[in-house]
Amino acid sequence: MRIGVMVGPEQGDTNRKVDRMLKDVEWAESADLDTVWVPQIPTDFDALTAVALMGTRTSRIEIGTAVVPLQAQHPVHLVRQSLSTHAALGGRLALGVGPSHHWIVQDMLGLPYEKPAKYTRDYLEVLAAARDLPGSIDVENDTFTVHNPLDIAPVAPMPVLVAALGPVMLKIAGELADGTVLWMADERAIAEHIAPRITEAAEKAGRPKPRIVAGVPVCLCAPSEVDVARERANRILAEAEISPNYQRLLEHGQAKDIGDMAIVGDEDAILAGFRRYEAAGVTDLSMRLLPIGDTRDELVASKYRTREVVAELVKELR
Repeated sequence: MRIGVMVGPEQGDTNRKVDRMLKDVEWAESADLDTVWVPQIPTDFDALTAVALMGTRTSRIEIGTAVVPLQAQHPVHLVRQSLSTHAALGGRLALGVGPSHHWIVQDMLGLPYEKPAKYTRDYLEVLAAARDLPGSIDVENDTFTVHNPLDIAPVAPMPVLVAALGPVMLKIAGELADGTVLWMADERAIAEHIAPRITEAAEKAGRPKPRIVAGVPVCLCAPSEVDVARERANRILAEAEISPNYQRLLEHGQAKDIGDMAIVGDEDAILAGFRRYEAAGVTDLSMRLLPIGDTRDELVASKYRTREVVAELVKELR
């Protein structure tokens, strides 16, 4: 299992965000992590722009989006932007995409959120045509009629991963993409629901075994602080639970909320949590570092302690 970390814009002064993101990605590469995952937060920085910036401070680590909402741009625009970013990184981009949620697409953007799985399948057909560039993207389906020449080409194979939570989306991801990017999926949901469905779909389509990227909060803390860490996870990350997509996913697992599925505790507890997700079928773990504390200094110190331990555990997991 490859170990990665979420790096991206969060609350705070816009002027300081770029510097913080660049320092975080520099740490991830120096700590010998495998991947960095950049969330596309609806109210904040553009994920692919952030990825391109991170590429200027790294030379080895894979950097992915988790995930770019499909409805926000025409597929040809996303092909152009992602291949440009991929080239800027020397072929290190993993493009994570997804149909997002009704409260983003419909309520924020004012766009239709009808048949998101069908829309995703049609969109992926356009993205797949980009593998044969330079040349022309020629795709006609129920949603898109595209005949667009492009001189840009993939500098290396670019993995496309889809946020797939339900049976239909997992089938689409297995057939047309290289894997899935998850949030709010615990070990049981992955082992019994996600992994079997997407793997079967990939096998039937004659595709390689799919990547399964699981986003999980991680916090190093004393046993007496475990409840504090879980409560903080629920307080700052629980907005995801308002989505019916995530609610249905929770039903496949045994965790009742994001705090329940967080990997928290001492070094042994974190290592055991990593191994549980690996046993469930996760190929890539994307850590959402979860610091605890009452002041900014305490939160920063907590984040750095967790990072130091994780860097050592990565060596043990290999």
